[in-house]
Amino acid sequence: MSATARREELKELLIAARQCTRCHELAATRSSVVFGAGNADAELMFVGEAPGANEDIQGLPFVGAAGKLLEQLLADIGLSRSEVFIANVLKCRPPGNRDPQPAEIESCKPYLVRQIELIEPRVICTLGNFATKLLRGDPAGITRVHGEPEVRTIGSHTFRLYPLFHPAAALYTPSTLETLRADFVRLPAILALPPAPPIVPEPPVDPEPAGPPVELDRQAEQLGLF
Repeated sequence: MSATARREELKELLIAARQCTRCHELAATRSSVVFGAGNADAELMFVGEAPGANEDIQGLPFVGAAGKLLEQLLADIGLSRSEVFIANVLKCRPPGNRDPQPAEIESCKPYLVRQIELIEPRVICTLGNFATKLLRGDPAGITRVHGEPEVRTIGSHTFRLYPLFHPAAALYTPSTLETLRADFVRLPAILALPPAPPIVPEPPVDPEPAGPPVELDRQAEQLGLF
């Protein structure tokens, strides 16, 4: 698919997301749908948890204090916000900034999957537990897997997944901020790697050959099937 066609589909997806009412509570309480923002051809994509109060008002992701920290971390490695794409697992703010519920994540997941397929990033950084668990398909927490790149396939797109602590968690915890900075420093080297090769699924295991028909007939007779 051409870059122009991908952008047009991304616009259509944006329109669909803005009209979404799959999660009735979120649709009733949101001020805006925070679809995501940035370069539609970005090699690097960030996925956070859900919009906060500032994001809900402005309709843009990561515009508060955590967003400022993310921009500074990007600047430290020679990148700007305009060069990446930033999105969230949920496109609507949960009331009171509560945690996303499993049903909400499942309802919103198709939007994120399609974003990934259309943007085609080479590297996706998950920020925090919710995004990491969703895109890894594994319950392991961010403390255990942060800073470890791995090849993943979401939808039709294969990429390198690089879990990071959420900037919001680093704002008030010096040790977490130090870890986040150290993990960020490795990003240029990960981006410089060749494109992640598609994961080839293992071939199905052939079933064991059936026994001789005569033996099967005898078993069936014993079970009263004849």
